[in-house]
Amino acid sequence: MNLRDFRPKPTLVTKETAVEKPKFPAIDAHNHLGILGWTWHEKPVSALTDVMDEAGITTYVDLDGGWGEDVLIHRLDKFKTAVPERYLVFGGVNWSKWEEKGRAFGEWAGQRLVRQVSWGAQGLKIWKPFGLEVTDEKGRLVPVDDTRLIPLWETAADLNIPVVIHTADPVAFFAPLTPENERWEELASHPEWHFLDPNFPSFETLIEQFATLVKRHPRTTFIGAHMANYAENLGWVSQLLDEAPNLYIDFSARLGEVGRQPYSARRFFIKYADRILFGTDASPNLDVYRTYYRFLETDDEYFNYGRFEPPGQGRWRIYGIQLPDDVLKKIYSENARKVLRLTP
Repeated sequence: MNLRDFRPKPTLVTKETAVEKPKFPAIDAHNHLGILGWTWHEKPVSALTDVMDEAGITTYVDLDGGWGEDVLIHRLDKFKTAVPERYLVFGGVNWSKWEEKGRAFGEWAGQRLVRQVSWGAQGLKIWKPFGLEVTDEKGRLVPVDDTRLIPLWETAADLNIPVVIHTADPVAFFAPLTPENERWEELASHPEWHFLDPNFPSFETLIEQFATLVKRHPRTTFIGAHMANYAENLGWVSQLLDEAPNLYIDFSARLGEVGRQPYSARRFFIKYADRILFGTDASPNLDVYRTYYRFLETDDEYFNYGRFEPPGQGRWRIYGIQLPDDVLKKIYSENARKVLRLTP
């Protein structure tokens, strides 16, 4: 039998709790609607708000302004105009301009951010090619903590907007593709996600550059996407949160990591209840939302964190962490309101 045909059905008899809506209204602080031409661009705005209503989502944060200013303008015109109190969109950086702008790129990127915010953008999203692929005017890889970008980060601080940054990827994406790699099936299906190559920095290099960046700009509010990009090591994330009061995190697309370490995750979520934002990174999807609610609110055991069998990130199951109400309120919406400067 081929591994791809192996579909073991657990024989455990465990409690299954259906959580249709969050216990408290939620803000999805990390999500997407896709690039121009994707399905969500063709649907009416009500298609988005209908899913939000059914899922108990009050506000949707779309990070796709980083695909380009044409995408940002389209989102502002279509979605922000229609439901301004329920939809936010973040701007981005056009890294391809570095060759043209040279050493002035940091100042130029800061100026573009000012313009994007004037149009209506309410934050800045930095995608993972930064650190992995972005090059300067001489074709050299730009490190995440490059000092030439200080004007950009300080501009975000001056504008009082958050910076969501995705650095690196899961640790396994930087490891050899051997039988010991726990994401072997995923990487075999998506070889473009594998970064074990001399042309790419190591995971450790990228994550330390991220830490340096966050600590060097205490006035700038950073949101470390995907558990600060290191969900496999909550001790490391905890230390960085302690050292950098300007850092918040979301746990989007990382249920497969935090959900299989439920004791540590529950302690972590309670300790840093003021620093964690809710988000899914899965487009508007009822099943995904309900899996996240089940993880946060129940003590259910050994359930699928994904939408398919086997789940896409690895052949394991997760456990609920049954957070207290005061913690749920902060994670579902209160922290996001503070960071995004939203009125209650």
